[in-house]
Amino acid sequence: MDELDRRILDTLRRDARTPYTEIANEVGTSEGTVRNRVERMMDEGVIERFTISTHTGNVKAMIEVSVAVDVDTKAVSERMAEWEEVDFVWMVSGEQDIVLVVDATDTRGVNDLITQARDQEEVVSTQTRLILDEQLG
Repeated sequence: MDELDRRILDTLRRDARTPYTEIANEVGTSEGTVRNRVERMMDEGVIERFTISTHTGNVKAMIEVSVAVDVDTKAVSERMAEWEEVDFVWMVSGEQDIVLVVDATDTRGVNDLITQARDQEEVVSTQTRLILDEQLG
């Protein structure tokens, strides 16, 4: 991945719907070059998916989850990723093993997800942080 790829990705991170012609003008290359590079980055797994960021007025939170040492963290993460109101699931290093980024209707919805996580037999503990504000880069 070179500097041009990074500049293309920076634009797509801000708005995944940016037309290739607009990206080309912004980074100083042709539309075909942008298209080919985006397709290559998709094929190589650099770009995993195109998504949206919402501002729904809901309560957003990070639920940090610790699991037992002998647990298949990936399997637990994949299962949690299917839960409604879960936007992202990250496997992380540190005291916690999994972070759920959730977008719930209200604090009761966040609490329900915390309870659902704690009800999993592999889960040892949870810690939750409400997201007060978010800035897109």
